[in-house]
Amino acid sequence: MEEQEIGVVEHFFDKISVGIIRLSGVLKVGDTIHIKGKQTDFSQKIESLRIEFNNVTEAKEGDKVGTKVAQPLHVSDKVFKVIA
Repeated sequence: MEEQEIGVVEHFFDKISVGIIRLSGVLKVGDTIHIKGKQTDFSQKIESLRIEFNNVTEAKEGDKVGTKVAQPLHVSDKVFKVIA
């Protein structure tokens, strides 16, 4: 299983389990991501993406996106896209 680094966590809203990720690559709804940090290591499928308050199906390098996550995140966790 190959992975490509596509972003870094900038913020985590624990009450709603949403992570804010600054992207360095393209991310689409349906992609599988792997989030890795000192205390974080899990993979999940992207079910929704938001930029500001708008739902989007795809985001690109430089965008800051919000997505629901299955586990808590930490600032500076790295985000990888799993390439099948």
